[in-house]
Amino acid sequence: MYGLARPFLFRHDAETAHGLGLKALDLAYRTGLNPLVARRPDPLPTKAFGLTFPNPVGLAAGLDKNGEHIDALLALGFGFVEIGTVTPRAQPGNPKPRMFRIPEHRAVINRLGFNNGGVDALVRNVEKAQRRNGLLGINIGKNKDTPNEAAAGDYMYCLSRVYPLADYVTVNISSPNTAGLRELQEEQALRELVSILREEQERLAAKHAKRVPMLVKVAPDLSDSDIDAVARVLADLEVDGVIATNTTISRVGVEDSPLAAEQGGLSGEPLLGPSTMVLRKLRTRLPESIPLVGVGGILSGADAVTKMAAGATLVQCYSGLVYRGPALVAECVDAIRRRKEAPASGAPPKAA
Repeated sequence: MYGLARPFLFRHDAETAHGLGLKALDLAYRTGLNPLVARRPDPLPTKAFGLTFPNPVGLAAGLDKNGEHIDALLALGFGFVEIGTVTPRAQPGNPKPRMFRIPEHRAVINRLGFNNGGVDALVRNVEKAQRRNGLLGINIGKNKDTPNEAAAGDYMYCLSRVYPLADYVTVNISSPNTAGLRELQEEQALRELVSILREEQERLAAKHAKRVPMLVKVAPDLSDSDIDAVARVLADLEVDGVIATNTTISRVGVEDSPLAAEQGGLSGEPLLGPSTMVLRKLRTRLPESIPLVGVGGILSGADAVTKMAAGATLVQCYSGLVYRGPALVAECVDAIRRRKEAPASGAPPKAA
């Protein structure tokens, strides 16, 4: 069905198509037409962060900034959906146009800039959602006009607001579209921020009598020494998990496109290699007690298997949905299932 809708969506600019696609998914969900949109995969229970996911394929943050489409997205067969990034106060994001497709490379550039309605609006939306058939992650950030030295306050406020409603929370310090945000990945700044948030996480766990895992999302543009430092901090502070990776500021793989000069984060097929390399390096540097989520460049079941082989326990898609549609979800689950069921001594399974 997506094959019929895609030409219509691609006639619109990327951000308009984004909104139209979400409205169509909501309509399909409300009218019970989801089976025409996507085949739900058979369960493939996967444990991570003390949670059991119905399957290991999730939706990355950014598609549903305000948590307005949770039920419709879970109905596509995702094992989990991550909403956000959300900030304490509503903000419009960067000026439009700010989202660009590069179809010849199956890539997207965006500089949205944490556009969202604020954490209170997101909380109201989550409270209304039925949240069947999957788990919910909530991705938190800081407001654009909050200086880095005060960023911890923004993250703490969001964490406290979403904590009772989230199955896990992701700390986003790696978007390239908020000026200076990635500086929070530097070792001293990262240690200070995550230490504060870990203390707040434990305080909230006692207050609410439940422990909600906290993950950190990192960039794909880290040097080897950066990766060493990030891994050292996150291991020392015993975070629950790491998401690798966000979008890249590199333009390798799309240099021949007129859109390569657009500012923003690049996602899609060209991101697969760089993001998987960071994932693999983190896996060798972090203890096995810290699971990894692989995201970046998944456009097929084979790509999802590549992430698992590099050390991911879970994977997430986003730009792949733009080019492949909802059928990508079940394809990835099926490919991961074949990998898990293959005899350990046999040849690797042929992924879809």
